[in-house]
Amino acid sequence: MTNLMKAFPASPTDQVTLANWRTGPFNKWAFHHVREIVASADIPNDPGSVWALDEKPRDLTDLQIELDQTETVALQAVLEETVTDGFVVMYQGAVVYETYANELTPHAPHILMSVSKSMLGLLAGILADKGVLIVDNLASDYVPELEATAYKGATVRHLLDMRAGVAFDEDYDTTSGPIIEYRKSTNWNPPGPGETASDLRSFLQTLTDGDGPHEGRFHYVSPNTDLLAWIIERASGRRYADLMSELLWQPLGAERSAYITVDRLGAPRAAGGMCVTARDLARVGQLMVQNGRRGSNQIVPEAWVQDIATQGSRDAWEAGSFAPDFPEYPIRYRSKWYILEGEAPVIFAMGIHGQHLFVDQKNRIVIAKMSSQPRPLEPEREMLLMKTVKAIQDHLISG
Repeated sequence: MTNLMKAFPASPTDQVTLANWRTGPFNKWAFHHVREIVASADIPNDPGSVWALDEKPRDLTDLQIELDQTETVALQAVLEETVTDGFVVMYQGAVVYETYANELTPHAPHILMSVSKSMLGLLAGILADKGVLIVDNLASDYVPELEATAYKGATVRHLLDMRAGVAFDEDYDTTSGPIIEYRKSTNWNPPGPGETASDLRSFLQTLTDGDGPHEGRFHYVSPNTDLLAWIIERASGRRYADLMSELLWQPLGAERSAYITVDRLGAPRAAGGMCVTARDLARVGQLMVQNGRRGSNQIVPEAWVQDIATQGSRDAWEAGSFAPDFPEYPIRYRSKWYILEGEAPVIFAMGIHGQHLFVDQKNRIVIAKMSSQPRPLEPEREMLLMKTVKAIQDHLISG
């Protein structure tokens, strides 16, 4: 962190701006100060109904993770290698390990990046259960403006499962093209010199080229999730942030209010802009362990949680672009969640720069991880984390 944003004003070399906030080292400060850089909408919690978490501490700092048959590394070294800001482990309903770095505190919201998509996946299930959202309906039934785009013929389910045949290259390292225009439209990048500010809903209407049939391969397109937020707002007549607060965040018993970034017209960046504390992210994981229930209150329909756990196409995943980054891992994708198959399946959410939530329902294990890795995608670090999750599971189960 050194002197980032320390002086008043900070020197140009230490200044975090809209142009650099997602790059290292500036993201170490920015990722838990996002609302100071990008416009946002509050997602209030209910201070009178906080879900108190039991604590049964275990020192996992020196837990050894097996890299191969001859080499191991301690958990602390893994956390440092993956630039971890916040890390919470729950086992059988209690917090057993928790640590913070890079000036993140237990009370500061940190950006979730694409773990935000999984939060939308839960909200969609709640609205589907209420009959507000029909997942087999066409997206254009809710947003007729899509009739002139590549989304014509796509259903809500196609968007939820990332199986819409829309041409969009999710290349985080490119310096030009549609993804840059997308970032500008969401207010995550500044407009170029002389450019007129755009907005997210207008950008979505520019996606007119297809690249295959709907319900084809797994095709990761972040704008699909932002479109779902637009659909949710149209279907309900309510702001996305208000629905997230009323239907998930408050019933969940979140300890702190969350927030989500918005564009210049108030459209939420549902694909990546939600910011929450590490403990509240762990509460979401525990809610999944409990099949969507907190006490006597069924918050997310049990059938929806189980649909996530058991459905999703392996064939679609294997045909998609993410499969090569997870060699030998049997994965499916359903309703904005990944599912790692196995004797104890792991439902997980994943975002760039190292954001993760892992849920082992069978063994009642939750791992929430927030990071500020300098590059968006680093497959070697992802593989290291997958091994770490397995080591933590084995350690906790063995007692």
